[in-house]
Amino acid sequence: MILRRVARPLLASIFIYGGIGALRQAEGHAEVAKPLVDKTIGARQDRLPPAVSTDPVTLVRADAAVKIVAGTLFAFGRVPRLSALALVGSLVPTTIAGHPFWEAKDDSEKQQQLIHFLKNAGLVGGLLIAAADTEGRPSLGWRARRAAAKASRQVQNTAETARGKLPG
Repeated sequence: MILRRVARPLLASIFIYGGIGALRQAEGHAEVAKPLVDKTIGARQDRLPPAVSTDPVTLVRADAAVKIVAGTLFAFGRVPRLSALALVGSLVPTTIAGHPFWEAKDDSEKQQQLIHFLKNAGLVGGLLIAAADTEGRPSLGWRARRAAAKASRQVQNTAETARGKLPG
């Protein structure tokens, strides 16, 4: 459908652009992310495997890579449902770390942060709709229920056939 071919790249563009910007300025983004990292995974660092990084710069670069890769896949319509969910997973911590309007002291700053927070909430809504979009094909749940019903009918037919062939 033409709508998806136009809408997906438009929606993906902000993530690709933001991911490239985060890679270019990883240290600056890491300063913004550090309080959230310290409150969440940094506080549990002793319980994490050694391979899991709690370095904000590394996490910002990983998040940027997710945005670029998932955004590009989404824009081109490749695994759109999965890439949309990956973008949601990336956007939630970015929004919490980058736009904490609840901590702003100045009314003007609070208003600006709230606008960006709500903009990101709207993007999450669009991505969730995209993640649920089956493009007119039946959902996996529907297919699973249909396959289970078909298997049940086959088992019943086989059982009835077997009962009819038993010496009686």
